[in-house]
Amino acid sequence: MAVLASGCSDGSGTPSKERSSSAPSSKEPAPDGTASGAPAKGSVKVERTVATGLKAPWGLAPLEGGDLLVSTRDLGRIYRIDGRSGKKTELGTVPGVAAGGEGGLLGIAVPPDNAETVYAYLTTESDNRIVRMLYDPDKPQGDQLGAPDTIIKGIPKGQIHNGGRIAFGPDKMLYAGTGESGEGGLSQDKKSLGGKILRMTPDGQPPGQGNPDTDSVVYSWGHRNVQGLDWDDEKRLWASEFGQNTWDELNLIRPGQNYGWPDAEGKTGGSGFVDPVEQWRTADASPSGAAVAEGSVWMAGLRGERLWRIPLKGTEPAAKPQSFLDGKYGRLRTVVSDGKDGLWLVTSETDGRGTPEKGDDRILKLKVS
Repeated sequence: MAVLASGCSDGSGTPSKERSSSAPSSKEPAPDGTASGAPAKGSVKVERTVATGLKAPWGLAPLEGGDLLVSTRDLGRIYRIDGRSGKKTELGTVPGVAAGGEGGLLGIAVPPDNAETVYAYLTTESDNRIVRMLYDPDKPQGDQLGAPDTIIKGIPKGQIHNGGRIAFGPDKMLYAGTGESGEGGLSQDKKSLGGKILRMTPDGQPPGQGNPDTDSVVYSWGHRNVQGLDWDDEKRLWASEFGQNTWDELNLIRPGQNYGWPDAEGKTGGSGFVDPVEQWRTADASPSGAAVAEGSVWMAGLRGERLWRIPLKGTEPAAKPQSFLDGKYGRLRTVVSDGKDGLWLVTSETDGRGTPEKGDDRILKLKVS
């Protein structure tokens, strides 16, 4: 477990005690050297604890009105969290989830124009796949999800590196970050869905345009384990990625580009590979979720147990990254923007690699600048 961790992966808002730190368009986004940059120094304020007592939470999907859907990796369940009271309502258990290692019920997403459908990325006995389910909040608790409809399957699974983040882009396409399941060669194999960022229609089909190959859902490759996806105001896609033993990465994603794994880790300047925009030692980050807010990318660190802020000026860093909440809430799994100056942050102390305290795991609401 120590080897895996090195390369992979309350009510007041204040912990009971401080823990010890252990593109969505068819065109490639153009560099922007004229944009005004985010301030060099930012801030994070924990406004409140939204929910506590979650077991291995993984994915988070905001709903209109302020409520949240959250997935639990090992139990395979999805809950609705009241954004004001924190009350949990169980939607149901997703059939077919085979939790083990880093696999299970992972990312979830709700289409921007259809709150009656929930998409989920999950590990089964044979693969990782993405399913969609009808959601009816008027049905009894625990029975609010319809039967899963598989839209894409055959994503390689493993004890490690299952990827799992899914999100709808500004183009209304569904994006997914996948892992190479511990087999680095899959990242460079364009026929494999492992070690890729995928872009597909809501039905799981190739979009027909915007991808490197019109008959493939593969958008970019050469990734090790992507678990963070979000877009800036210019509709540029940013992704966080686990390194092995040396460098974790924040990447600006361009369609058809090769991000280097397993031949490159971090900034190498290697011919044919895209260097990350920023990089971190794996002990300081091991980033899972990523979100864009207030002109910066925010990354949730697992092993690093901190929230990273990367201020941007167009496609480049505006200043050095800042870290916040260092060690205060333990491992941080998911971060999602509220569309304004706020973030939802999900901790990950009950995933088998943390040191859970009373109230773990929790969802926090942050105000950032």
